[in-house]
Amino acid sequence: MVEIANLSKAYAGVQVLRDVNLTLGPGVTCLMAPSGAGKTTLVRILLGLERPDGGTVTGLETARFSAVFQEDRLLERLDAAGNLRFVLGAAYDEGRAAELLGELGLDGVGGKPAGEYSGGMKRRLALARALSVSFDFLALDEPFTGLDGENRKKAIVCIRRRAAGKTVLLVTHDMEDAVGLDAKIAGLE
Repeated sequence: MVEIANLSKAYAGVQVLRDVNLTLGPGVTCLMAPSGAGKTTLVRILLGLERPDGGTVTGLETARFSAVFQEDRLLERLDAAGNLRFVLGAAYDEGRAAELLGELGLDGVGGKPAGEYSGGMKRRLALARALSVSFDFLALDEPFTGLDGENRKKAIVCIRRRAAGKTVLLVTHDMEDAVGLDAKIAGLE
């Protein structure tokens, strides 16, 4: 269980998070709130990329993290396999990589560099990178941006299968995404 207690964060005197309390357990929790409410800031704090001004986060001390950020953060000169090989290092397995890419509809991209992919293809490759590693906690910040209906469904099925039993925090504005992942809904006030 991940316990977030009285978490606060401000930037240049502007309060972004104020006394946030939330418990995340196994399964998907969907964080829904208006733009500017601090969702991405909360994700960054949970991943250890930002420090809160106050409050505590417990339960992630020894966790293995994976994430899909709002930006794709791909190595654009590498193809899909090269991007997975980069994050997996010696653990890279060509068969498993091909299976994952196939699940996300990226099995026909060949050696094309990621920089030449469409926006939706880049998004699916970012998701493949996140799902290819071993993790205990998965953060998904708007992971379906740019995906059409068919590819969104493929991505949801892939996440459900590969993140089963793990703690997943999904940030989205789309209730259908939360429903598709059978997520518990949480908000920021």
